[in-house]
Amino acid sequence: MGKDSKMIRLEDVHKSFGDLEVLKGINLHVKEGEKLVIIGPSGSGKSTLIRCMNYLEEPTSGKVYVHNHLMSRKRRAFINKIHSSMVFQQFNLYPHLTVLENLTLAPMKLKKISKAEAEQTAMTYLKRVGLEEKANVYPTTLSGGQQQRIAIARALTMQNRVIFFDEPTSALDPEMVQEVLDVMIELSHEKNFTMVVVTHEMGFAREVADRIVFVDGGRILEEGTPEHFFTNPENERTKAFLSKIIR
Repeated sequence: MGKDSKMIRLEDVHKSFGDLEVLKGINLHVKEGEKLVIIGPSGSGKSTLIRCMNYLEEPTSGKVYVHNHLMSRKRRAFINKIHSSMVFQQFNLYPHLTVLENLTLAPMKLKKISKAEAEQTAMTYLKRVGLEEKANVYPTTLSGGQQQRIAIARALTMQNRVIFFDEPTSALDPEMVQEVLDVMIELSHEKNFTMVVVTHEMGFAREVADRIVFVDGGRILEEGTPEHFFTNPENERTKAFLSKIIR
């Protein structure tokens, strides 16, 4: 696949929960290797948008393609298994399993990798997030920042080329936020990773994003480079949002 290949493509995606229309016709593509950051006020549809990308939420209408595969309820598990991983707001680690067991479970079950290979891969990524010494402890003994770094390592063990991050620092105490962002910043330097990140961390967006998308009221109101967003946004709602969030 070429550098400009579209890894993810959304065509006129709508999503409703009962009478509430949360996404109102989203058209969006993410190139292979791109670092896309989605910003917007609470309740704007950001998390629903990222969850529709990997079909954790099934769109009410419209089409989603991942690596040219059309997503569907029937095919989402297979497509996600080979192409994408996700890091959630809550860490979603299994408390009854050690850190190492948390990291090896999916590769062994979903990718049929041997235990020895899965453990070797897990230790590689634990080292990468600076927590290899925590391999044999249980998640509940760790701080929130450490648990989220473990969750990122777990996503990496699947060795997929797309990683979705849904507000990965929103559940953390302020002093733990930077340790997670530092891991994500380091990841962003790898050209073979496609990253889609929903976040309120504007410093992170400025440093990491190739492109920023501003969502409000279930629509994409503006998109552009960090330089565009932080020096010369055009949409009035974008300007109002950034004026409140950037001090």
